[in-house]
Amino acid sequence: MQKVVFKLMLIAVTLFFALNLTGGAVAGGLQKIGKLEGYVDIVAWPGYIERGATDPNFDWVSEFEKSCDCKVRVKTAGTSDEMVALMNEGGFDLVTASGDASLRLIAGKRVQEVNKKLIPSWDKIDPRLQNAPWHTVDGKHYGVPYQWGSNVLMYNTDVFKGKPTSWKVVFEEMILPDGKSNKGRVQAFDGPIYIADAALYLKHHRPELGIKDPYELNEDQYKAALELLRSQRKIVNRYWHDPFIQIDDFTNEGVVASSAWPFQVNILRSKKQPIASVVPVEGATGWADTTMMHVDAPHPNCAYKWLEWSINKKLQGDLAAWFGSVPVRLDACKGNNLLGDEGCTVNGLDEFERISFWKTPVSNCATQGSCVPYYRWVTNYIAVLGGR
Repeated sequence: MQKVVFKLMLIAVTLFFALNLTGGAVAGGLQKIGKLEGYVDIVAWPGYIERGATDPNFDWVSEFEKSCDCKVRVKTAGTSDEMVALMNEGGFDLVTASGDASLRLIAGKRVQEVNKKLIPSWDKIDPRLQNAPWHTVDGKHYGVPYQWGSNVLMYNTDVFKGKPTSWKVVFEEMILPDGKSNKGRVQAFDGPIYIADAALYLKHHRPELGIKDPYELNEDQYKAALELLRSQRKIVNRYWHDPFIQIDDFTNEGVVASSAWPFQVNILRSKKQPIASVVPVEGATGWADTTMMHVDAPHPNCAYKWLEWSINKKLQGDLAAWFGSVPVRLDACKGNNLLGDEGCTVNGLDEFERISFWKTPVSNCATQGSCVPYYRWVTNYIAVLGGR
């Protein structure tokens, strides 16, 4: 598995160079929905496209297939780099891209501008997300917002009797409240974008570094983040990207703290495991995901049907309940039996301003003269994982 991850990261490096050389974006051509092709192929995060196979209460695919006569086929991806690689290969219609992938896909001409006229529910989307910079370029929209949330600190409540207040429990070797070391009992995310988590931690604990944006790091700030990650490497049990493997590690392998998605928290709690989560004092990184259409989508008519379906009120509420995320339309926060009227608050609705949403690091950055670009994040994180 590690070799596969390394291969995907290397592909991402190649793509990064290609994107910087090509630039630009592609406008959508579909002006009206025509004959449906019978299928829509989606690259998605695990847990994002459910048809009731895991839990019959969570199924937003079956009704779509019946009403639209478009069969949904899903390819799950565990990292943004994997999503970019798959979209570069082609053959897919849609991808649920996070902010560290979306602009790469736009710049690389892998996705097309969407025609909002074919998405009647667009105006129902949270205004904070309608023109978000991770899918809007020069006033053009290259996708439809899907869900958002934070990368929470998940922890074992048998070990932590109170909420841990800092990410320090996963970044620095220490004795935990149960009297044992955290060495070999914590995890970190298996993706270069995790460098931003280290930078966010340093922004709070080493203000002299002057970090303003964890995705915009000068050479000294970047070096400090890598040093922290190399030190963390000594205590990490596993670098996770498959949420189900992380769920097993917390259940059977003695892991007690890690960055995680609310999805894992919800699954573990549904299994009566002693698990909780928190956004610590430093804040958190997070994701605001956008469903984007491939420039050469083989089933564009079914794809547009899904884009509209993806933001219906019930689906948005059900998905938020399942994944532990926040809907992109706020009216989905009320009246959903699965989510409950307090579900959006529980899932972090009020944390929006404390989240540093994923975005692709570039050299020409806003907060300072020059920053370390993403291709270096990729190569250096590979080295960290390899103990170098």
